Amino acid sequence: MAKTIFITGASRGLGRIWAEAFLKRGDQVVVAVRNPQALTELSKEYASTLLALTLDVTDKAACFEAVAKAKEHFGTIDVLINNAGYGHTGAIEELEEQEIRTQFDTNVYGLLWVTQAVIPVMREQKSGHIIQVSSALGLLAFPTLGLYSASKFAVEGISEALAAEVSGFGIKVSILEPNGFMTDFATTSGMQSKSLAFYDEVRDKLAAGNKAEDWGVPEATAAAVLKLVDAENPPLRLILGRVGIQWIKHVYGQRMQTWEEWQDVSAAAQGN
Repeated sequence: MAKTIFITGASRGLGRIWAEAFLKRGDQVVVAVRNPQALTELSKEYASTLLALTLDVTDKAACFEAVAKAKEHFGTIDVLINNAGYGHTGAIEELEEQEIRTQFDTNVYGLLWVTQAVIPVMREQKSGHIIQVSSALGLLAFPTLGLYSASKFAVEGISEALAAEVSGFGIKVSILEPNGFMTDFATTSGMQSKSLAFYDEVRDKLAAGNKAEDWGVPEATAAAVLKLVDAENPPLRLILGRVGIQWIKHVYGQRMQTWEEWQDVSAAAQGN
């Protein structure tokens, strides 16, 4: 049965790939993007099943308006994929205030506004699936990517709480955690702080461990996302890529070891 999918940030990259995959199999798709002109050819090919809307997710009122337009146009919103976002690179000392605020405005507040807008629609329907695009770096952090990780850590917390809050309304929540993929995410769509020479060694070390084979093929994610959307009982978290799960297992193994080593201190801090 065809679904109505609302995707933010789908003019390029993973979002565009997923939108096309949904359209090809016969779903109705709403793409909410800053520049709908980037979807002109796709709109012509799928004139009856694609609705392209102009949306800056940092504008809360515009997010609610876009969701209302989508609901009016197709009558339902079965799946929300909050994909809009970008990566900002910079050591913590290098980050400027406006850079920090802009990163959170898009990756956290933008996701939050669209989520808030769609919940009443899904609650009325007594069904729906909210998919939040986080990152493997929402579960761990690399040097010079602390700001991006902070935004995705926030997405993780918001989404985990949301899942418990809306389950009684028939709404499911999933968090996607991709590792690196060969899109323009880390190049033209990313931002970078003015660098300080003190951190050049840190950057060089990170770059030295960056292997080409660790970057996934973007098109390969489509099948996973379609399977997630079609699942009767979708997982709260789904890692995309074989590299991310390796990172996470390693980091969480270290965390558990440290917590267990300090367990007596932790227990004593309880005070009773």
